[in-house]
Amino acid sequence: MTDHVTYADAGVDVDEGARAVDAIRESVAATMRPEVLGGLGGFGSCFSAKALKDMDDPVLVSGTDGVGTKLAIAQLLDRHDTVGKDLVAMCADDVVVVGAEPLFFLDYVAVGKLKAESMAQIVGGIAAGCKEAGCALVGGEMAEHPGVMAANDYDLAGFVVGVVDRAHMIGPELVREGDVILGIPSSGIHSNGYSLVRKVAIEGRSVEELCQPLPELGGESLADAVLRPTTIYAGALVRALRAGVPIHAMAHITGGGITENLNRALPAHLDAVVDRGGEDGPAWQVPPVIAYMVRAAGLTPDEAYKTFNMGVGMSVLCAPGDAESVQSALAEQGLASFVMGEVVAGTGKVVYR
Repeated sequence: MTDHVTYADAGVDVDEGARAVDAIRESVAATMRPEVLGGLGGFGSCFSAKALKDMDDPVLVSGTDGVGTKLAIAQLLDRHDTVGKDLVAMCADDVVVVGAEPLFFLDYVAVGKLKAESMAQIVGGIAAGCKEAGCALVGGEMAEHPGVMAANDYDLAGFVVGVVDRAHMIGPELVREGDVILGIPSSGIHSNGYSLVRKVAIEGRSVEELCQPLPELGGESLADAVLRPTTIYAGALVRALRAGVPIHAMAHITGGGITENLNRALPAHLDAVVDRGGEDGPAWQVPPVIAYMVRAAGLTPDEAYKTFNMGVGMSVLCAPGDAESVQSALAEQGLASFVMGEVVAGTGKVVYR
């Protein structure tokens, strides 16, 4: 005979899990779309595909991603209400670059020790991001991993499915020599480069130090600056595309910076020439927190543009004659933009001047 050992004794609290589900119901319900069938709690999530019949050739577009080591800073500071929005942004803004409308989203949260209050903050952020992107949060998983993860540790993964009629897809095949490259501003570091951020600006500092306002950040603290959530562009861009804005291609500027993302919007015979400016930096505004990290790490310009977004969260490519109207249309959807370069003959890479 063995001693009586419950699941809770082993480190998994199913009652706390039930409380966590109850805590997120309202947030999840706020993201629903008419196509969603049923509600939270089913074994599978159902989404009607009836609307796809109106498309000549519907193409499903999927994406999955995480938030990376930005989560370590959220855990250090015990702030969990923004990382969910980061998760949605990393997924939804990847599928929109081909012209797809994000339809539904699922999340996976792995935790060392489940706490309903923290989970409500995390999933509340995911729900807020879904609402902004225009997709429904149809389900997910909360997995408690005692003995595998420390009690206060957690990790996030997200999965999104979108759709676009094949005739309305955009991408490198539409890009032409002479096209203008527009940049849409980032809110800050977004969700990439955080292993370097932690190395040069977080490690060795107390929570109190991280929360102190810094003049070089315009009076903002490091804590606030590095946890500012990623901008979600998908909802506004979908509305612009529906209105017939003549965009040829887009590039979501994530890990690898401008150098290793803008090239993904190019055909093999063209280059993107980005005007990096002189010693004072580019013509657009680089967020103070990014400039701070570049100085703290001593990065060269080439290294900086391959590590951070440098103030560009999304790039949009269009014909030169359409640039002004595209910028106006984006502005109507709440997206500011600026000219950051042009497309020239080349070999499919990003070059700077």
